Amino acid sequence: MYDIASIYKAASVSDAIAALRADPQAVVIAGGTDVLIKIREGKLAGCRLVSIHDLSELKGISLNAAGDVEIGPLSTFRDVTYSDVIRQSVPVLGEAADTAGGPQLRAAGTIGGNVCNGITSADTASTLVALGAILRVRGSEGEREIPISEWYKGVGKVALEHDELLVKIVIPRANWAGWTGHYIKYAQRNAMDIATLGVSCLVKLSSDKKTVEDVRLAFGVAGPVPMRAMSAEAAVRGLSVGEAAEKIGAAALSDVNPRTSWRASREYRIQLIEELSGRAFLEAAGKGGAAL
Repeated sequence: MYDIASIYKAASVSDAIAALRADPQAVVIAGGTDVLIKIREGKLAGCRLVSIHDLSELKGISLNAAGDVEIGPLSTFRDVTYSDVIRQSVPVLGEAADTAGGPQLRAAGTIGGNVCNGITSADTASTLVALGAILRVRGSEGEREIPISEWYKGVGKVALEHDELLVKIVIPRANWAGWTGHYIKYAQRNAMDIATLGVSCLVKLSSDKKTVEDVRLAFGVAGPVPMRAMSAEAAVRGLSVGEAAEKIGAAALSDVNPRTSWRASREYRIQLIEELSGRAFLEAAGKGGAAL
């Protein structure tokens, strides 16, 4: 069923990087929920794998001394959803992770894989974009940090060199403290389906909870890569919660470029973007204490 030429089990991050550098055709495997499907479909038939599945240094979720959330890329969707750190700082990310696939996939699939596959429908991607996550990668040339705004390069393409590994996902404290968020996944089925559209909205309200001090709106499947709706954000800053809810969806249409696929037409996705943006905004504002 699986045409695999070889599997090398890396003993450390450095060992994995060395193995990748030695074999330009090697493929990294972690949870395997994406890679194994591609192998079964023949897209990666006969591949040589470098497994990082058991590297403890790539696991775990914590707050650093500065209050930044640090997520090991081998943390599973389930790890993210049930992490006390995530629940207390960025619960919207845990909610997004809990929409991926079914229980079996969430127990095996990793947030790092969800980011590295470069797919616009990835369930955690739009929320990480809204949160302004920083991707820390390490390779044979050393370590570097890539803002998620520079991470996605096209369909299935990310700013990761062949001999580099994602070693940490960082959410700066300034990007989550004082913010509340909500993620909506629209799909043809209620469970175990790929998103037809994903929308993640973060809101920071004034002290009286009546005015939008700041907002971040991000989409999956509204273009070739996960994206923020900068025009929509600018259009509603400083407005009352009610005014912002009415305007944010229409304002987002100038930021997006959805396509027609077998799941939905471009026109239907545009309708979803306009409607779900307002809904996600209201839910996020409500979590922040706005009177709705």
